[in-house]
Amino acid sequence: MDDATYFVTWRVARGQEPLSSDERTIVLDAMRFFHDKRYDLIACVVMDDHAHALVHPRESIRLEKIMHSWKSFTSNIILKARKTKPPLWQDESFDRIIRDAREFDVKLDYIWNNPFKRWPELDEYPWVWWPDKETDGRA
Repeated sequence: MDDATYFVTWRVARGQEPLSSDERTIVLDAMRFFHDKRYDLIACVVMDDHAHALVHPRESIRLEKIMHSWKSFTSNIILKARKTKPPLWQDESFDRIIRDAREFDVKLDYIWNNPFKRWPELDEYPWVWWPDKETDGRA
């Protein structure tokens, strides 16, 4: 769909270890790399076993191409360092077109608070990114 914003989720493949801190940084950096070029990355979070993003592809860039880029690039780097066999990521990913402002706000809140719901003892989480967020830390 042209001019859509998507909420996407993808998971680490069965049998793979959870993502380490360094690996989460690799994934976050890969997601941010083409922000403001190929897509607008509105917000994202990289957890130890999955990732979420709110992304708006630009021009003729398809969501499938963005997802392939993120998964392929990070898989190559991480699996090489781990010295393990593919796949790092499950083949399937979940994506949903954001239909209205309310749904947008719900998904944005979900991304921002996902680490704190899973690990309530955290005060901050460095693998959540929201360029328009005015504060650093918890919402």
